[in-house]
Amino acid sequence: MLKSKVTISDVAKAAGVSSSAVSYALNDKPGVSAATRDKVLKVADKMGWKPNSAAKALSNASTQSIGLVLTYDTHVLSVETYTMELIAGLTAELEAEGYSLLVRSSHSQQSEMDVLKEWIATGAVDGVLLMNIELGDPRVELFAEHPEMPVLLLCDSTMAGGLASLADDEQGAAHLLVDYCHELGHQRIARIAGPERYGHTFIRDNAFMEETAELDVQYSCFHTNYSPAEGQRCTERLLSLSKPPTAIIYDNDVMALAAVKAANAMGVSVPDRLSIISWDDSFLCSVSAPSITALSRDVVTHGKRAARMLLDLIDGKQVDSYTEEASELVFRESSGPLVG
Repeated sequence: MLKSKVTISDVAKAAGVSSSAVSYALNDKPGVSAATRDKVLKVADKMGWKPNSAAKALSNASTQSIGLVLTYDTHVLSVETYTMELIAGLTAELEAEGYSLLVRSSHSQQSEMDVLKEWIATGAVDGVLLMNIELGDPRVELFAEHPEMPVLLLCDSTMAGGLASLADDEQGAAHLLVDYCHELGHQRIARIAGPERYGHTFIRDNAFMEETAELDVQYSCFHTNYSPAEGQRCTERLLSLSKPPTAIIYDNDVMALAAVKAANAMGVSVPDRLSIISWDDSFLCSVSAPSITALSRDVVTHGKRAARMLLDLIDGKQVDSYTEEASELVFRESSGPLVG
């Protein structure tokens, strides 16, 4: 049985390019080279492709939706609280304005790029939110080349390439944590961080090294994938040193919780011999035993602000990059001065 209609997918397969490249070419949008555009148009004409007038009208209409691609290890995403709190804030603000959040999951940066290019080409969403901006991130260049698609980056403005961004005060928070440990008398401080490729990790790394050097405090750092298993493994490695750290700071809550288990198994008393501090606060930090000292970042409100900024961008308003005020520490049972 013959197909009655030639689709974009059919043209893409015949031309040996992606569906988004075909969409760019057929809709005369930037994003493909002149040679690719010419090739696609010739293949489409030969195959008898005809535009769907209804679909074309829809592609230029508002979808009342915001796009977000999550490129996470599924084991981390299933237990980490930050992303869920962020989404809670986003959806609360978007729903109030009649918008929905379209969430896609990807296994790699390349697959995320494919989704983003498709959204830009087809107008499947009215705007996009980008998380976990990396050093030299190709997504920044992609959206700089497509100003027709509103985008907000959750990163420091120095890594946003001139695009609108919303950031936490990573440097101020890092200095606060180091100063707190120093005031408790800790001279050997460690940090178990997220992936080095992330921009916010890079900023934290530099701030920790800067402040510990200023205070003449010994500092070491391991980078992980944010998972509890990695948090526990790195804690065990640090506590096995001949001169282990007496305070360890974790870049998320679930790694800090796993650290308590590791310390207990090794006979290291918390907080008498080891202070444990989480960069992210959550209900888990407050109900664990011992409860975990953590930064009081209001992630839900952060999500609401992100949604508001992106909606303003969609409305064509001028939106300046913004950095949240520095976080405060919530003091709990897992930290304190050394005993003995």
